[in-house]
Amino acid sequence: MSPDLSWTISPGALIGAALIAGVYARRWRRVRLGPSPRSAEEAPVWRMCCFMASVLVALLALISPLDALADQLFFGHMFQHMLLLDVVPILAILGLTKVILRPATRAVSAVERRAGPVAHPAFAVLLYVSAIWAWHIPAAYDLAVRHPLVHLLEHASFVVAGSLYWWHLLSPIRARLRLDGMGPIVYMATTKLFVGALGMGLAFAPAALYPYYVHHARIWGISAIDDQSIAGLVMAVEQSLVMGTALVVLFVRALTESERMQERRERYELA
Repeated sequence: MSPDLSWTISPGALIGAALIAGVYARRWRRVRLGPSPRSAEEAPVWRMCCFMASVLVALLALISPLDALADQLFFGHMFQHMLLLDVVPILAILGLTKVILRPATRAVSAVERRAGPVAHPAFAVLLYVSAIWAWHIPAAYDLAVRHPLVHLLEHASFVVAGSLYWWHLLSPIRARLRLDGMGPIVYMATTKLFVGALGMGLAFAPAALYPYYVHHARIWGISAIDDQSIAGLVMAVEQSLVMGTALVVLFVRALTESERMQERRERYELA
């Protein structure tokens, strides 16, 4: 049976994406054209490209044929989840700088101070892992794919959990509880351990676990168990690729910051 690859025309998603992109573009342009001699550095073009790519990826996940495929194949749904959980938040945060965020910096800092344990990186790991595991419990998963409002809640929880998780690693604002030294490695390794375990569990499960896909018409002749195995591998491989890439980027950023600090020390000593 051939899959339905139609587009899902969702006015809510389109309007939301347009509003978010418009607000960001207006702020980016204001910073870019500002009086500061470093305006181009404070709002580089690549930052805008990252943010707009985040909006486009979100639309790809929510209204493109991938959304229709997700209703027919488990691994299509897994691709959708990984985009919302990791790719969208990463690109959005990379699109921000201290200056672009400046109107909201004090509010973000105030929320962090008042949030208590919720602002701790350990909570972000717990939320990230819990969101993935909870929504992949067969009963919860089937409830989400059968009821639009629950499905919307599932997607929203992935975006929120992913955003908080990646904020601790990529935020342009210096957090009160910053991950330094080996912190980012422990932070991501812990997550990879639990999420990778779920992916491998799905990939090598002896039977299909999700009734929705078991009783769904088969697409491309892929059986329910094979579909589930591919979905598990998608989760495990995506986590490895994203986490590995993030570690390399963070390592390079740490080296760059170290070099800048050394240059400042040398200038101070020569002064």
